[in-house]
Amino acid sequence: MSAESVSWNEGLPGDARGLKFAIVVARFHTAVTEAMLSCARQSLEDAGAEALDIFHVPGSFELPLAVKLLAQRRVYHAIVALGAVIRGETPHFDFVSAEAARGLQQVALETGVPVAFGVLTTDTLQQAQARISKGRDAALAAIEMARLAAAL
Repeated sequence: MSAESVSWNEGLPGDARGLKFAIVVARFHTAVTEAMLSCARQSLEDAGAEALDIFHVPGSFELPLAVKLLAQRRVYHAIVALGAVIRGETPHFDFVSAEAARGLQQVALETGVPVAFGVLTTDTLQQAQARISKGRDAALAAIEMARLAAAL
């Protein structure tokens, strides 16, 4: 199959009609992550998602396991992972952010279910608050990757 024959992006950009999504949200830094969730949810609803289920986990470190358990169910066309890791005075930031990214990528590669990475990694709470719209970006990436995965 040639690249020209694959028309995975037919229709409107961000068209989620007929697709089912899960959003997994870290509760740590709730003010930020719940605002990101609102952006992601609104984007998926506006795009016509058939179904949308939301799950909460304690923090960004727990996102990969929850996403893997959901991906293994083969119910969702894509999963959006949302979290916020804000740098503190210890190296904890480096470990959590790196393992969340690695774990989420590993889930996508192992299961073939698209995982949209919506984990903010910022130096300050103010920087995180300024990037809340990344929830929307992650939702739109999930739609695009779900369409691509279905076409391939």
